[in-house]
Amino acid sequence: MQTELQGKVVLITGASGGIGQATARAFAEEGAILALHYHENESAASRLRDELAGTRALTVQADLGNEQETDGMFERVIDEFGRIDSLVVNAGTWFTDSVPLLEMTLKRWQSIMDADLTSAFLTCRGFLRHLAAVPRQNASIVMVGSTAAIFGEAGDAEYAAAKAGMVWGLTLSLKNEIVRLAPLGRVNAVCPGWVNTPAAMRSLPDEEAMDRVTATMPLRKIATAEDCACAIVFLTSDRLAGHISGAILPVAGGMEGRLLHP
Repeated sequence: MQTELQGKVVLITGASGGIGQATARAFAEEGAILALHYHENESAASRLRDELAGTRALTVQADLGNEQETDGMFERVIDEFGRIDSLVVNAGTWFTDSVPLLEMTLKRWQSIMDADLTSAFLTCRGFLRHLAAVPRQNASIVMVGSTAAIFGEAGDAEYAAAKAGMVWGLTLSLKNEIVRLAPLGRVNAVCPGWVNTPAAMRSLPDEEAMDRVTATMPLRKIATAEDCACAIVFLTSDRLAGHISGAILPVAGGMEGRLLHP
């Protein structure tokens, strides 16, 4: 079945990371035009653009926690392509060490809120303002959340709270706002669990750790970045997911909040 994404302009934030790169490759296979955002890793974004030979693609730098830089990112992409049809809100970060809330500093809390939730707000706002200026029937946003938004994550409450704000607060609110600007506009979210990316795998140093994190999953394996990318492309496609909005799709092997494999 065709996605009908050929020629659609897709802005992917955090495109230099593992899920972002896999998502860009998946959209490129469908013939989309790509705006590849990065914050600091210019070399990875440039290599990705060069890898996608034959795909019309632009790399664009911005600190998405900064209002002026985020707005500037949209201006550059629109200057280059004339429009943006779909947005993938993928940029974000987390701390590799766990800290219980009673020991957490305000600086740590605010840094994750800025990097994950404020950046999502500014990015979505920029896209909606573009839709207001350039009306159309169809548009889509896909939020890349986390299973931490669904189950919580002890020791990483700041990350769980930021992702929950994206997945529940923004997704379910913006699905109702986007249709005022694009009558067939849609907003959905994917929630990956553990994904085999270099950043995530640094937290799983051995077989025992792997057993522990898959103990609540009937599909006892770690997702690939491509697993996430396919879900994102599906939700972006008006052809495949045109009547899906406000969906929160876990990509986590059936993960539950209970121990399935003692």
